[in-house]
Amino acid sequence: MTTFPAGEQTHQAVLPQQPALESVGADTPGSRDETAHGHPATARGTGRKHGRGETGGHSTRARRRHVKDAASAADAAENGSGDAPTHNQSYTGGVGASRVFVLSRDGQPLMPCHPARARELLRKGRAVVARQIPFTIRLKDRTRADSEVDGVQLRIDPGSKGTGLHLTDEKKETNAQGATVTVRRGLISVELQHRGDQIRMCMQQRAGYRHRRRSANCRYRAPRSNNRPQPKGWLPPSLRHRVDTTLSQAIRMCRYAPITEIHMESVSFDTHAMSAGRPLYGAEYAQGPLAGATVRAYLHAKWNSACAYCDATGVPLNIEHLRPRSRGGSNRISNLVLACVSCNKAKGSRSVESFLAHRPERLAKILEQTQASLRDAAVMNSTQRLLIGELEGLGRPVHIWPGHLTKSNRDAMRLGKTHTLDALSVGRLDHESGDAIVRFPAQVLVAKATGRGSYARTTPDRYGFPRLLRARAKRHFGYVTGDLVRAVMPSGKWAGTWTGRISVRARGQHSLTTTVGRFNVLHRNLRLLQRGDGYGYTVRPEAAPPVSPKIA
Repeated sequence: MTTFPAGEQTHQAVLPQQPALESVGADTPGSRDETAHGHPATARGTGRKHGRGETGGHSTRARRRHVKDAASAADAAENGSGDAPTHNQSYTGGVGASRVFVLSRDGQPLMPCHPARARELLRKGRAVVARQIPFTIRLKDRTRADSEVDGVQLRIDPGSKGTGLHLTDEKKETNAQGATVTVRRGLISVELQHRGDQIRMCMQQRAGYRHRRRSANCRYRAPRSNNRPQPKGWLPPSLRHRVDTTLSQAIRMCRYAPITEIHMESVSFDTHAMSAGRPLYGAEYAQGPLAGATVRAYLHAKWNSACAYCDATGVPLNIEHLRPRSRGGSNRISNLVLACVSCNKAKGSRSVESFLAHRPERLAKILEQTQASLRDAAVMNSTQRLLIGELEGLGRPVHIWPGHLTKSNRDAMRLGKTHTLDALSVGRLDHESGDAIVRFPAQVLVAKATGRGSYARTTPDRYGFPRLLRARAKRHFGYVTGDLVRAVMPSGKWAGTWTGRISVRARGQHSLTTTVGRFNVLHRNLRLLQRGDGYGYTVRPEAAPPVSPKIA
């Protein structure tokens, strides 16, 4: 395979990424990735050092990723990117550009490349855009067999409301003392935002509608038996969603990157001890707050048989939810109080903060007896084992690491507390020997689960009665809700070119959501960029940490 000259400036308008912050090497079979890290500080045949995003001269000689003179190559690497550890005392590691996925001519994943390299390949006509989000290019003249692929690691930090995924590569470097250390670089970071809470609320709403239809203006019908078996591995839809979306993102990254192994953090929560607020031992696990008592008897003893809101005694008392079920409350004993009939009706479905806003002393007395919700901890305990089993089915080795090791790595590297940086810290690093994390992407791709629409045939009102019929077809004028489009508005308030997700309408006047607002646009003014995949994408900056430790 021949090389090509790369002495021209990189055009900055080709890709949406930020300008290049590191030198870019030629595309040769000897380069282990598309960025050709490790080239000498002086370009061959030119006698000058590399500039920002450009190289000079021609070469047919295979370039090594790690040159013998590692100190000179590392010193030439710019500090802001943090792509290569240096032995210069001015090096601080840090933040660099997020990498771009690269596919071979036959669609096989290659090593991710720098955005400047992707811009150059597109400008030269050697690559085409394969996907907009996450941005992926496909080479037109390279196959997997012609490339040297080291492979990358996928690190996952699962969570209840969000999950962090990070593509990393690890390589061996020689520090100033001559010892060999492991250097980890973050290449691409993705934050997956789940919608399990939304699914749970929709399931509760649907159950309420079904209960009303079964009971309103009808004869009494006994409830169905509650002994219906569930298949092995069954989870409620809100929990199964967390497993499925994390697995789908892992499958997508395996499709676009040469992932050789998967590292995942696993944490178990002792919800019983968390509820008690202290460590439990032996038989204490079998004795909760309701041991030997009923719910009503426990509440009467706790609140002295008086209303928690007005201290009324000698009147009928109801069991009241501090946080109403309609607002996400549960039947946990710490969420229950006694209330008289008048206070119960006056509070209704309002929050206790708004109901007692004019009585702060009473509100503080009630809130100090409440406990933090354990729903997130229960979600993690229920889904982690199933998620590990699903990841093992991808055909790559899965390594499970405890949460305290992640925290130790994050604290040692002085990184911020985010899901993506936690994912970057998953796995073993020998800090005493000099192993370190030297780089993470400056921007995080946020993938918010939005679903693919509703299967309901009618839109109900607040009481569950059908209000209007929904269209049976989901595609209108060639577009589906969730598609990524580019709109060209010829005139009006929104004149210009806009990019975003659309919500289709049967009349052809679709609704376009952008970063600055939402407006209607005619289908004739739209151009499809990417089909909707059930996610909405945004970009956020990564949390900037203090100065990271040096590699010495």
